[in-house]
Amino acid sequence: MANGGPVEHGFPHLETVRAAITALYRRLSPTTVRTFATSVAPADVAFCDTDDLHLGAQRVAREMVRHFRLPDARLIVGFREMTHAANVELTAGPEYFVELNDRFRTHREDIGAALAHEVAHVYLHRLDLAFPTTAENEILTDTVTTYLGAGWLLLDAYREDSLSSQKLGYLTPEEFGYVLAKRALLFDEDPSIRFTSPQAYTAYTKGLARARHDSRQPPLTGAGWTGRRRYAHDRRHAAPAPPGAPYSFGSDPSGGLHVTFPCPTCHQRIRVPVRGRVRARCGLCGVVLECDT
Repeated sequence: MANGGPVEHGFPHLETVRAAITALYRRLSPTTVRTFATSVAPADVAFCDTDDLHLGAQRVAREMVRHFRLPDARLIVGFREMTHAANVELTAGPEYFVELNDRFRTHREDIGAALAHEVAHVYLHRLDLAFPTTAENEILTDTVTTYLGAGWLLLDAYREDSLSSQKLGYLTPEEFGYVLAKRALLFDEDPSIRFTSPQAYTAYTKGLARARHDSRQPPLTGAGWTGRRRYAHDRRHAAPAPPGAPYSFGSDPSGGLHVTFPCPTCHQRIRVPVRGRVRARCGLCGVVLECDT
């Protein structure tokens, strides 16, 4: 939790974020992912200063449990002085103890954001889905929280000006915007209408631009002129992909050429023959892509 300190910006964790989206699809299936088409509603996690602190926190926790389809999980929420925003004790359940930073006693509007991340930890624990390191696992949790409809709260908790700053989660604001944009493009929604933080809106627009860029890379037909020209050169020479290129070429046993590139939705790599205009279906998320190979 950045509380008055510097906030990291940009896309330093982008590859791990993309790997997290792929892992989520592999573990859940596209059908299950699409059951999360409805995001957490602002009214369901609203928290005003006149609400009882503990009863209100328990109410918001129950809403997060409902959103993540964990009907048999019960969260007991407490507050204490700590460095991080929150912590959850991952046990066999069904009861899970969540501690929130004392800061949230007076910043109650962000309790939903903190609980969204912690309940996602429980959700991933139940799924037995984890990454090797603690840092990667936290990025996985932020990504899943956001992609499944609760992470807009984490981005909306980001506020920064010349005198102060606040950010929850392990992704940068722009990376939260990127994952939100991936979700928005999948479900045709506009999460920005929920933002109360102007800085969150700015970060979302930057993330949206990066997400749209994924769909405009060759061999996809939406690629720009510069990318298509570079792709044609590499294809003609069957050259190794230049640094940063999303595609790579290889030879089939029959001697034909194929190209491999990431699905812009789930980032699973797709391989198709090089033979002009083709339609490719991602074997993981099922999206159909128009390609000019």
